[in-house]
Amino acid sequence: MARKLRRLARLVTKQHGDEFYHHPGTLPGTIIVDADAPPPVIFLIDYNQTNVIRHQITAPEECVPYLDTASVSWVDVQGLGSQDILQRLGQVFDLHPLVLEDVVNVPERPKVEDYEDQLLFIARMVVPKERTCGFYSEQVSLILGKHYLLTVQEEPEHDCFEGVRSRIEKGKGIIRKQGADYLAYALLDAIIDGFFPVLELYGDRIEELEEEVIANPTRQTLQNIYQIRRELLQLRRSIWPQRDAINSLIRDGSELISEEVRIYLRDCYDHAVQVMDMVETYRELASGLMDVYLSAVSNRMNEVMKLLTVVSAIFIPLTFVAGIYGMNFNTEKSPYNMPELNWYWGYPICLAVMAVIGFGLLFLFWQRGWLENSSTIKRD
Repeated sequence: MARKLRRLARLVTKQHGDEFYHHPGTLPGTIIVDADAPPPVIFLIDYNQTNVIRHQITAPEECVPYLDTASVSWVDVQGLGSQDILQRLGQVFDLHPLVLEDVVNVPERPKVEDYEDQLLFIARMVVPKERTCGFYSEQVSLILGKHYLLTVQEEPEHDCFEGVRSRIEKGKGIIRKQGADYLAYALLDAIIDGFFPVLELYGDRIEELEEEVIANPTRQTLQNIYQIRRELLQLRRSIWPQRDAINSLIRDGSELISEEVRIYLRDCYDHAVQVMDMVETYRELASGLMDVYLSAVSNRMNEVMKLLTVVSAIFIPLTFVAGIYGMNFNTEKSPYNMPELNWYWGYPICLAVMAVIGFGLLFLFWQRGWLENSSTIKRD
């Protein structure tokens, strides 16, 4: 139970955008494995136009026979909880120490690095939560070689690659006719497209908050607005550098990426720009909701003050009349000392006068439009 709580705290910290850093003086290429990280599970998919092999492997060395073949080999590592396995992967794929450091030490800013015979792409993948609001966020590292692609996922529970796996197994599209660079594009495209379901949920939440802010704003409404703003900021931090990294692949190019795949990457870049525009739009809407909330709260306070002012204005003349008849002058001394005290209908007449004054003031306020609820918005 304690292990799960520490792991949940780690995920929450990452979702708030805290960056990983080494202590000053740490050697380059140092690998730091989180004690609560799940153990690695390795899957291998090797395919060509006619055949597909998919199975789980237990040791990184089992990948060696597939790396020298003409087929495309996709090695998917899910989990970062074993330093030994990760170092053995680095030996099998001949990874530069800095590449292994960037892959293991998370979270890392999305970027692209060219190491001549290998290309490193670090991305941020988001998956919407099923039963609650928000999303899962994890780091995915892609190391592209001539005939292979190594992917390392931070968490094994959630990813958006199942569609790519299905296309490979069923032979849909042209993925089995292309090389490892097209596979890398397909995974990057799946990562970028994974932002759209998350943004759809935020669009619905913002619409619900708009209704709530106008109808019945509360402190919980304010808290929900702040939460959406923080989560949208995290999405912005994820998609902004990924857009720049994809643009760098298109602009600078690489020997490992063909011209045909670069054309597909342009479409992936367009999707990233579209996601960025949606994130910025929702952030502006969330900021606007804050202004609407403050206006609604101020308007409600004005309504309360208006009601209190109306009540005070009604009772001021009544208090004036009651104060006059509470002076209790002696009528025996002078016939002008409050002769109404000796009237048979004096008390009912006094109450009637007070009622006439009160209802008369209400009619006056109503006629001037002071009693209308200014917070009510007419809808079509």
